[in-house]
Amino acid sequence: MEVPPRTSAEEHRKYFPGKMIHLGEGPAWQNILVEIHTRPAVGKTMLIPAVAEPQLHWQISGHVVCEDRELGGEWNTHLVEPGALFLITSPDPYELRWKSTGPDPIVVMHATIGLPLFGRAAKELLGASARAPQLKEFNGIREPVIVAFLEMLRQELCEQKEASPSFVQGIAQSLATHLVRAYRDDENPRHHRATSLPAFHLHRVLKMMEVSLDQGINIGELAAAIKMSESHFSRLFKGNTGFSPSQYFIRLRMSKSQELLRDTSKPIIEIGMDVGYTSPSHFAHVFRKETGLSPHEYRERTKIDVSPDDFSRIATG
Repeated sequence: MEVPPRTSAEEHRKYFPGKMIHLGEGPAWQNILVEIHTRPAVGKTMLIPAVAEPQLHWQISGHVVCEDRELGGEWNTHLVEPGALFLITSPDPYELRWKSTGPDPIVVMHATIGLPLFGRAAKELLGASARAPQLKEFNGIREPVIVAFLEMLRQELCEQKEASPSFVQGIAQSLATHLVRAYRDDENPRHHRATSLPAFHLHRVLKMMEVSLDQGINIGELAAAIKMSESHFSRLFKGNTGFSPSQYFIRLRMSKSQELLRDTSKPIIEIGMDVGYTSPSHFAHVFRKETGLSPHEYRERTKIDVSPDDFSRIATG
């Protein structure tokens, strides 16, 4: 029996550096995605696609200066310590970067709760006609009830050979109900709307893009794969990422080329071909347009500076 897709946050692990050490998979984890990641000491500016579902971040270990912003906006700075909780509910993509301020490893747990669980909680608490409500975001709070639920999910994920569906689903539903009770935004009672692709469509499209970096993409084929018109697909995809499919594909190519420039000694002309550019000059032109540096300059800079982003003003602030 095929397990239905969980949440669009499943795509997030493709955009974060570091190592995912635990992932909830299988029948127990329907409508909730739980991941535990380690992170490098410095995270460069990254585009994080939007998710339709509310997402909890729990800082298990590590002291971090974290910055986030809307695309092209002003950076917001957070000092993140172990135990801090964040609830992200915005349907818009954002950019993120961070830097460790201590010796402890950075370990983060993400729990993304599917809208069906919030829908059930809303009907129970607000009436049979209620829909999943908007929640208030929070940044860096300490909330023992949420931590208790997350810790139970962590133990089930990390310590049990096979997770219990009834246990995981019970905790997930309880967590959703608690969030609706405690953090419902009654001053902004808008409901979740379909302004971006649902999880399983986004997953399929991104997979198609990733395996086609060296070949290119056809927007019509992407749209047809999820049974949408090209215009409707493009509009919803932009809701996930903030970019058109073709613009986002270029970002994927540039992200892969940056990885190869940093982590391999491959000749630049080969790297360009690996991401679909047969003309070295065209590859260099697109790379400079996206990063502000030529491929050679980027490789030289990353040899001596693991993070071009300027965090000095934060660390000394």
